[in-house]
Amino acid sequence: MTTSLTPSDLGLPSEPITARRKDPPAIHVRVRLDSQLRALLAHEAGTKSGVDPEDLHQMRVTIRRLRAAVNADGAGLGEIAPPLQEDLKWLGNALGPVRDLDVQLDRLRAEAAGFDDDERAAVERLLGGLITERKAARRRMLAAMRTKRYNSLLTSLAAATVSEPEETTSDNGGRDAVISVIYRPYRKLFKAVAALGEDPVDEQLHALRIKGKRLRYAAELVGAAGKEPVKELIKATKAFQEVLGEHQDAAVAEDIIRRLSAGQQDPAVIFVAGRLVEREHARRLAYRSQWRDKWDAVAAFAADFNRKTT
Repeated sequence: MTTSLTPSDLGLPSEPITARRKDPPAIHVRVRLDSQLRALLAHEAGTKSGVDPEDLHQMRVTIRRLRAAVNADGAGLGEIAPPLQEDLKWLGNALGPVRDLDVQLDRLRAEAAGFDDDERAAVERLLGGLITERKAARRRMLAAMRTKRYNSLLTSLAAATVSEPEETTSDNGGRDAVISVIYRPYRKLFKAVAALGEDPVDEQLHALRIKGKRLRYAAELVGAAGKEPVKELIKATKAFQEVLGEHQDAAVAEDIIRRLSAGQQDPAVIFVAGRLVEREHARRLAYRSQWRDKWDAVAAFAADFNRKTT
């Protein structure tokens, strides 16, 4: 297997770069690119080996954070931003299925931990198709990480990190770097919540979760410079995102169990599938009832944002 590149191989400085609160968004973006590219490289070998699934999880998170940085207002990356976004999305799509299947396998096995021996054996028979899907997804992931496109992405990220910011024509209306970076993802999430009815469908809640992640990653981008208000926003958004994440995982698990059990002839497998569906359905409803309370904590920052941006 090819030896992993180091930060110095890519031309990054020996020490991570830093920024001050008053620095423009473009500088904060480059700090974020630097830290996340280093994190991606640190988890690359573990992701390839598969020894610790946490490496894959953390590598996937770094990709999301990198995408948020590239997409941030005032990033000053110019024409290199769109291809970076496209390649980061491609890499995320290569890693995502393996991680998602890891989550579901761990989840369903944990759910069955209290079953008796025969029932746990039936659960493993039920999960056989999922295990096969994961093996195929992992082969595709490793193939993607051996491509020239992957190595080119690392090189492009490093070049963006050390690049001189291009001048932007956007008017921040006097907002400082913190507010400028956070404002757009916050408004998108705020409007999406406001547009929901009383009983949104699962797909709408999943879309909220994605917007919540984007806001959290944008806030993290300038978290060190943002001090307490931004740290509180990160905390509130993380809690909001986690509740919606648990809801989504339960909804996906319920669908997966139904799919895997379709056409089953084994009575024991049919029985444990029914037990698992019942539990995931109940969990989905429980988390659905919590998300608005978590949103209220995020929405508490609206007045402060409006005051600073009008």
